[in-house]
Order: sequence, then structure tokens, then C-alpha cells
Amino acid sequence: MMRIGLGVFLAALIMSVQASAETKLLDWADLHGWHSDDHAEAFDVFLQTCRDMKEGDWPAVCAMASKQSDPRQYFEAFFRPVLITDETEPLFTGYYEPELVGSRFQTAKYRYPLYRRPDDAPAGQWLSRREIETSGVLEDRGLEIAWLESPVEKFFLQIQGSGRIKLTDGSHLRVGYGGKNGHPYRSVGKELVRRGIFEEHQVSAQVIRSWVDDNPDAGAELLHHNPSYVFFREVTQVPADKGPLGAMNRSITGGRSIAVDPEYVPLGAPVWVEKDGKTPIRRLMVAQDTGSAVKGAQRADIFYGTGKDAGRKAGRIRDGGRMVVLLPIQEALARVDGTL
Repeated sequence: MMRIGLGVFLAALIMSVQASAETKLLDWADLHGWHSDDHAEAFDVFLQTCRDMKEGDWPAVCAMASKQSDPRQYFEAFFRPVLITDETEPLFTGYYEPELVGSRFQTAKYRYPLYRRPDDAPAGQWLSRREIETSGVLEDRGLEIAWLESPVEKFFLQIQGSGRIKLTDGSHLRVGYGGKNGHPYRSVGKELVRRGIFEEHQVSAQVIRSWVDDNPDAGAELLHHNPSYVFFREVTQVPADKGPLGAMNRSITGGRSIAVDPEYVPLGAPVWVEKDGKTPIRRLMVAQDTGSAVKGAQRADIFYGTGKDAGRKAGRIRDGGRMVVLLPIQEALARVDGTL
């Protein structure tokens, strides 16, 4: 991640955030369920990335963390809760790290490759998904990282941006985002609705998977409706039992890490989440990731972990609520006063 000077950072923050966001300082008593959370668990996740925060008061606040024995007292002593809102409605969704089965080598069963980005691919917009997959432009160049059994599993892995692959020899391989072809994402779920194949309320990731598997030719054509194509890289610095790398280049944690819009929420900041819906959440999480669809002051994507069970839980989440950012005291006061 490229770092910029504090003055430039603050100026950009003022222009991009204050023009469209409102801030309100809250009391700890305003956080519903605050006293019931496991603050020690959230504290451990916070420590994994706080040392990477170099701007403003964050280094000093993070330095004090190593001297604390009571996590809840630490947060209450050095932070203030700030509610940041804009014109968008609050929305929580979920995401996860897929765990797939694959091979290091092409076989009759494993025929769909995950590619590294070729060095000669130009910056900006390049070939579309259809052109990449039908022209053979990436074949026989040694760009394959692994091979999967299903084109739709590859497609959803590209949407997620990272995943863990259980190889045929019993070992594991983790892949992460390695670039894209510069084309915008287009929803295949919306395309199924437009074609009259499903009603909007019927569409889910599992429905799309099943339809593509049951209709191989039409399914391949449907996947080409999305021109965006994601390349991967092999991630070797993260043990298989740890979570994938987030936007801060550190492992993220199921149930405690969220993706946010960094225009409003500093990466690494603790965030109090009050998600409503059928499975309410009242929990302290840490903003350790971003996402192309995560835009707005009250927009967050909750990381649910790795594997199918995490995927099922994440896929059911589309709920309202609110999130409250914990900021170092002086930064919190400056945000609310309008001086930051």
C-alpha cells in the first residue's frame, strides 16, 4: 500500500469525507451490548494490524496497547465512539474465503486454470473474460497456479478475490488477488433475472452454481456476461490455519474483521458493529479489509471465515443496523468539531 504525507492525507480526508458525511460523538452507554462483548478477542485482532498504522495519534495509541491488561478499559481510556453517516442507507453483507479442491497439474478432472497476471498485460483495460477464455492467449505460458474442477467455482473464486485450495496430495495452497483486466464487474445474477429465468428473490450464489452446472453451454455463456477477469498470486506467507490477507496485508479473522470504505473509516480502526436481521450481531470488530462494492460511511462486509459453512452464513447476510468507529480521543473530537 502506498503511503502519503500526513498533510496530503488530512486534506484528502477533509474534501472527501466532510463534504458528504456527518459525525456524532457517542457515549459508551450508547453502544448496545458493549458490556457483554469479548473485548479480549477483539483486542487480539486489533493488535495484529495496529502497529502498521502510522498516521496521526494511532502510533501512540497502539504503543500503549502492549501495556494494557484489561482490553475493555484500554478501549474506553484511549478511544471515543464516533457515528459517521452519509446519504446511503446502512448495509451489512458477508463474505468468506472459499475452500476448493484442486490440483497443481491439469488432469481430466481438473481442467480450469487459475492464472497469474502476464507481465505483458497492459495497464488499464485489456481483453474481456470472453476473449481471455476463448482465445487461448494465456495458455502454454507457465502462468497456471492451480487447476479447478468447475468453471463456476473459478468464477466465484474470482469474485471473492482469494481462497484456499486443498490439493490432491492433501496439502493446501492459498491464492490471493493478483490483478484484473480492467473491465467493470457485471452481475450474472441480474442477468438471469433479466432473461426471465429466475425472479430476483430466487437468485443466490448456490442457485447460480446449480444452474451453470446443469446448463454447461448456456452456463459458460452466462459467465462471459461478466467481462471482468481476476488474476491470482500464490500466497506463501500465511499459514494454512490462518485467515487470508486483507487490505492491510495481514491475516483477517472470521467474525472479527470487516471490510469498510477507507474514505470514511481508517483501516485498522476498531468498529462497533450493531447488525440487525435474523442473526443480530453486537460485537467489536476491526476494519482490516476493503471491497469494490463496499462504499459509504455505513457500509461494511463482515468476514465469516473459510470454507462452505462460512460461505453459507455469509451468503445469508444482507441487513441494516449501524456501525460506530472508535477513534483516538483527539482525532474523534477533531472529526466531530469539523477540524479534521
